[in-house]
Amino acid sequence: MGKYLSVLIISFMFLLCPDQGACSLRDLPVAEDGIRIIVIDPGHGGDDTGAKGPAGSEEKDVTLKLAWKLAEVLKERLDVRVLLTRTADVFIPLEERTAFANRMHADLFISIHANAAQSREAKGIETFFLNFEATDEDARRVAAFENSANAAGLMDVSPAEGGDLKDILVDLANTMSHHESSRLAEVVHASMLGAAGRESRGVKQAHFTVLVGATMPAVLVEVGFITNPAEERLLTSAKDQARMAEAIADGILNFRDIVTRKRGYIEISGKSEED
Repeated sequence: MGKYLSVLIISFMFLLCPDQGACSLRDLPVAEDGIRIIVIDPGHGGDDTGAKGPAGSEEKDVTLKLAWKLAEVLKERLDVRVLLTRTADVFIPLEERTAFANRMHADLFISIHANAAQSREAKGIETFFLNFEATDEDARRVAAFENSANAAGLMDVSPAEGGDLKDILVDLANTMSHHESSRLAEVVHASMLGAAGRESRGVKQAHFTVLVGATMPAVLVEVGFITNPAEERLLTSAKDQARMAEAIADGILNFRDIVTRKRGYIEISGKSEED
């Protein structure tokens, strides 16, 4: 097993730096400050309205407005390229959102959502990172609702065509980003709580389709319960949206400052060089 793992790591590194044959992880190509491209994903869109508030507000509108504000804040405070998975009221399949972030070689992926519950008293902020085992029943419920945006439900996460080595390298890239996803979730969550003074529902993990396959740190933020009248007012307030955008940006800055391990990326094509 140890010998196999060594061969795998060498193969992985060779793809990243073929001219050097083999190199250390510290030598892999990275952005100068570790964060160069950020993809923001406004949840839902088009016919998929997401959750609805008692006053008629729709999640898809809240997430898009907040995403635009966050993009503006990030571009003002960081020398980064900020991309949105959607810039208008259109539906984008969940798996395509993550695929877009991968194609753009994003360093971070932030999916923004508004929570919902049968009880109008439910409130607070939850932040998630990917895991196939949910933290608790509440996390499982949230993931099930967000995943229902795809007409086919959960995406097929079986290995894609292309050979065992390619599939293993994809898994390795995902594993390398998983730990940083949990750390990103923690710092963004803490920043949101500090700025908003709202109730914490915790940092959790669950199987969110929109996070599956991301080869960079990726989190999903439930910024509040749109089904709670008081939180619906906050979520639709331009002033409070700006405050939330600043808080998420603060979390990203904190994450950049505490990450000590540099990251490299590989682009895995579905075609061979002979094609």
